[in-house]
Amino acid sequence: MSESAFHLQMRPDHVGIITIDVPGEKMNTLRAEFVPQINAVLAEARSNPQLAGLVLISGKPDNFVAGADISMIARCQTAAEAEALAKQGQEVMASLAALPFPVVAAIHGACLGGGLELALACDARICTPDDKTRLGLPEVQLGLLPGSGGTQRLPRVAGVQQALSLILSGKQLRARQALKLGIVDEVVPHSILLATAIAQVHKGKPGLRPLARRDRLLQSPLLRPLLFMLAKRQTARKTQGNYPATDRIIDVVRTGLEQGSRAGHEAEARAFGELAMTPESAALRSLFFAATALKNEPVTEAEPRALRQIGVLGGGLMGGGIASVTATKAGLPVRIKDIHLSGINHALQYSWDLLSKKVKRRQLKAAERQQQMARISGGTDYQGFSQRDLVIEAVFEDLALKQQMVAEVESHCQPHTIFASNTSSLPISAIAEKAQRPENVIGLHYFSPVDKMPLVEVIPHAGTSAQTLATTVQLARQQGKTAVVVADRPGFYVNRILAPYINEAIRCLLEGEPVEHIDRALVKFGFPVGPLQLLDEVGIDVGSKISPILEQAYGSRFSAPEAVSAILADGRKGRKNRRGFYQYQRSRWPATRQADKTIYTLLQIQPQAKQREAQIAERCVMMLLNEAARCLDEGVIRSARDGDIAAVFGIGFPPFLGGPFRYMDQRGAAAMVATLQALAQQYGDRFTPCEALLTRASAQTNFYTSAHS
Repeated sequence: MSESAFHLQMRPDHVGIITIDVPGEKMNTLRAEFVPQINAVLAEARSNPQLAGLVLISGKPDNFVAGADISMIARCQTAAEAEALAKQGQEVMASLAALPFPVVAAIHGACLGGGLELALACDARICTPDDKTRLGLPEVQLGLLPGSGGTQRLPRVAGVQQALSLILSGKQLRARQALKLGIVDEVVPHSILLATAIAQVHKGKPGLRPLARRDRLLQSPLLRPLLFMLAKRQTARKTQGNYPATDRIIDVVRTGLEQGSRAGHEAEARAFGELAMTPESAALRSLFFAATALKNEPVTEAEPRALRQIGVLGGGLMGGGIASVTATKAGLPVRIKDIHLSGINHALQYSWDLLSKKVKRRQLKAAERQQQMARISGGTDYQGFSQRDLVIEAVFEDLALKQQMVAEVESHCQPHTIFASNTSSLPISAIAEKAQRPENVIGLHYFSPVDKMPLVEVIPHAGTSAQTLATTVQLARQQGKTAVVVADRPGFYVNRILAPYINEAIRCLLEGEPVEHIDRALVKFGFPVGPLQLLDEVGIDVGSKISPILEQAYGSRFSAPEAVSAILADGRKGRKNRRGFYQYQRSRWPATRQADKTIYTLLQIQPQAKQREAQIAERCVMMLLNEAARCLDEGVIRSARDGDIAAVFGIGFPPFLGGPFRYMDQRGAAAMVATLQALAQQYGDRFTPCEALLTRASAQTNFYTSAHS
């Protein structure tokens, strides 16, 4: 029999300590096979007539329980099987909640999903203020809802409005936030966590803390219908009806409130079972597993070099962002070089502002802000660069300038120093062309804003050494990024699939479709923002630099509509100079998001919505998908999995579709070809289906099972 994950130890003062420690794992997760182990420990505790109560604590150094093991759901073949899984979890929590003596959860580290449901089944919860301590129910991010009583217990503890907000967003709370909402009863230093929990047991079984008057009012029969109506309306605006879990969450919470706990638990288990079988949940879970695997797997057999100090060239928006994540997330000292002191000051201010927001929200102490800022320094020369292990270049997109940067780094740094170029379009091989040590040169393409965007493309050229690649990927991961290795081809992967998508949106505009109509079509499809708003955010001038490079490499399907020249000639760069497709007069933009009507006069068009939103979305998305298929067969990306992760994390491809390749597999290659051929007849050769799709259509294979993936 396998070693138990639950151990009971009796103390002389008759308090039982249940230590949760899953053997051989870094993180505690809950699994169906643990049910007999939990039941055995609880039975042993019950058999002690002198027992004063129990404390649940983790045996892991930095996590309580990080959630349930999601792979259990993948093994379920039917909704009934997944429902049974939820019921099993509910029964364990119910038996814990029904114990006649006090049970206290002592929480340090991640307490998420099933972990928080376990803690909510206890009489009291005490946690540490540590940054690693996070509480939340993130199941919605996997297309599910909490299935072990979380939808019923959290509203009783925190009130319905707060509970709905947390369950619908999957937001993770820090200790102080959880205390304010009444989810935890006390926050104490790690050194006295266990002692405080034991003292809480000796106080006896506490009653349920009464909710605040406002929460009681909201839950009254008079205001309750309004509360749920508003929740549905706000959720629909965010999800566009693409995430079935959100409506089910609202319904299940309401059932528990109106029909009682038993009906609520039954509705929760049933909804969990049905949601587990939806294509949306399958897609979201596949992304979760793919991203987890990608973060942990080596990209090459070479061992990465240890990184001690990092350099950044350029103090602009990108340089400042890169320096910030290096110092605050990776915890590495970083030195910035810029030709102007104002550039250094700008970069330092960028980090200061980000950290100050955290101080204001009480996520960070002022002293911790000082510590993190102390890791960033800068100057207008290469002083302090001789010891840098890796230098990230974030200067203007000019080949001669970047080659000059390589030469300067080679003369001022160590022979082993890696030169990583944050370029969005220039070939890495060209940047390395004149290098003395081309094996140390690599591409590291970040997305703006660096502190928010999770993706980074890592681009080795033909001469990049395996160790340089391994070390660069290691740094990206330390910075909290998901690193996808892509080939050194024009546009790499993300910009290459993005360009035809945005170009098609501009063509729709030139046909007279209103700006908001086009963007709304793609938001409805599932993108976080529409293509024209995205171009405003990225910068119309930045986008225009990439198109000629792609057209030269891949032909006329990448040629940007001529109107782009007119837009640029009119001085429109987008949000940065407050002139683009949208108006920027109001400080609260994009809350109102109104098109700048003068764009229609400039382009000599009469705006009128003639095409359905679904047609516009089809046109733009099909251009993206066709290009993604080409990228896989050309070896630009290593696998369909990598292509899906990069598209979701890099440009917000709808996560509930699982990424471009999962979506194409779901539609089928033959259907993809037929749709593209119909579009080609109507709109031109740019929609001609690529060889990658034609081959799979005739062989009746898909991207995830064919040899290339």
